[in-house]
Amino acid sequence: MRNKAPNSQSTKKRSNAQMQAANPMLNPGDEAARGTPGTGEDICPECHGKGRVSGAPCPHCGGSGSITRAIGGA
Repeated sequence: MRNKAPNSQSTKKRSNAQMQAANPMLNPGDEAARGTPGTGEDICPECHGKGRVSGAPCPHCGGSGSITRAIGGA
């Protein structure tokens, strides 16, 4: 039996907040960084792809109109 550190990231899923803290380029609506295997681009559900909400950049997508989502199930 192999010993693993009790806080090993390989045995835990990282929360959205942890991923965002590790990568400041993520927007609040992103589930992973762009280009991450198993992810794809989707229309932002908050601004519906427009990039703006009430005349200001959408806080969910950072004004891009799209977010990165996990695709496929594991």
